[in-house]
Amino acid sequence: MLIDDGTDGLSGEAIGVAIEIHKLRGPGLFEKAYRLPFVHELRKRGHKVEIEVPVPLQHDDLRVACAYYMDIVVDGRLVIEVKSVKAILPVHIQQLQTYLQLSAIRVGLLINFNVPVLRYGIKRVILDSQGWARRLGRER
Repeated sequence: MLIDDGTDGLSGEAIGVAIEIHKLRGPGLFEKAYRLPFVHELRKRGHKVEIEVPVPLQHDDLRVACAYYMDIVVDGRLVIEVKSVKAILPVHIQQLQTYLQLSAIRVGLLINFNVPVLRYGIKRVILDSQGWARRLGRER
């Protein structure tokens, strides 16, 4: 069973912003060239956007305060991992799944800006109530 927490609209809005940025910049730049304007545009639209959000890791009695950093968290409900790579690999999807599982956020977007048409660089990952991931997105 998937949790409907209203993130469909938020994901759609974030994807629309990403497409605008991609149309302006094109593919092939470093991640920061996309991430900073992306964050700026989301904030202009009234969203609370956090960058490089630390993710703690608990193992037995060991607690690591910052084991990972999530690129972007929007309104505390959507994790966005920004890439500018030749191709999205399974390890990139697993990275996003790990962030979701450790952060208790259920929806994430993996956006690879290094593609000619951005819709082919977007993967959406949703965790169900048991923590299992479903991947949605266009394959090319």
